[in-house]
Amino acid sequence: MEKKKKINKKFVIIISTLVVLALVYGGYKYIRSLSHVSTDDAQIEANMNSIIPHVGGYINKVYVTDNQKVKKGDTLFTIDQNDYLVKLEQAKAQLAAAKSEVKVAEASIGSYRANAAASVANVSSAGGNIETAKIKLGRLTNDYNRYKNLYEKHSITAQQYEQALAAKEEAENQLTILQSQQKAVSSQSKAANSQTIISEKQVNVADANVKSAQAMVDAAQLNLGYTVVLAPIDGQLSNVDLQSGQFVQPGQALFYLVNTGKKWVVANFKETQVDKMRVGQKVSIEVDAFPGDEFEGVVATFSPATGAKFSLLPPDNATGNFVKTIQRLPVKIDFTKNNDTDKLERLRSGMNVDVDVHLK
Repeated sequence: MEKKKKINKKFVIIISTLVVLALVYGGYKYIRSLSHVSTDDAQIEANMNSIIPHVGGYINKVYVTDNQKVKKGDTLFTIDQNDYLVKLEQAKAQLAAAKSEVKVAEASIGSYRANAAASVANVSSAGGNIETAKIKLGRLTNDYNRYKNLYEKHSITAQQYEQALAAKEEAENQLTILQSQQKAVSSQSKAANSQTIISEKQVNVADANVKSAQAMVDAAQLNLGYTVVLAPIDGQLSNVDLQSGQFVQPGQALFYLVNTGKKWVVANFKETQVDKMRVGQKVSIEVDAFPGDEFEGVVATFSPATGAKFSLLPPDNATGNFVKTIQRLPVKIDFTKNNDTDKLERLRSGMNVDVDVHLK
């Protein structure tokens, strides 16, 4: 009987101890929840640049290996340049031909301008000759009229009258010839002016062809430069699955260059946890890969939408039966300058972490 009482007493003590511990732990968690918000749905992130060639061709040489650290401007690999060198020479030849066309057009326009100037001078000269012929015709016409009156009065001989008539008619014919010549010279002047305008347009077209050819040369030189693929940033490469002789397409993602100099954490908090969270609050970060090491961070930004909205097939609650599900909101957390640089370098994108936000 006494043994049974002792067992019951031990059982009561154990139960009481467990209840007290549960109350203490529950009280601790409640008090902590007033000033802390935590989640284990978080990962380390870093910028991952895809290495994509601008031009296609066969790989000439690969200068890097898997997981190698590189600096900005280091050569990653080169593409065979022969095709692009030929295209550059072709573009240069087209540019030289276009420049020659400009010189020919400019020479032609100079000749046509000289002809136009000469035609203008001829028109002016013809006009002066016509005015002289008109004056002469007027004088001979007056002489003829006087001789005609005298002939009718039998004061002069028929020979004198006929000479005056012949002189007047000759002057009339000369004026007619000069007027015809003026029309011809004027037509030639208009033709020369038209040809000059056409030549000027041909010069403009030739200049445009030079600019187009120069653009082709620039593009060919640019493509030739793209055959040497350089590292755009400092970082560490992923698996470099390339070899000499392999054909690559322009725009083809070949491998990644991870920016190891800048890392942050993206933590997915429940929507019921973000009520008291603010930008600038201190964050304690524990990385699963390095237990015992604690990193310091700060809340940087909040996502403009929940993670479900950015998924490939976001949920549409207006269809079917609605079941309320707690959503998670991505929060970006930056590492502060108080962290050990050597420890930060060991962190890798995608590692799981636990974050604890200090609300106060």
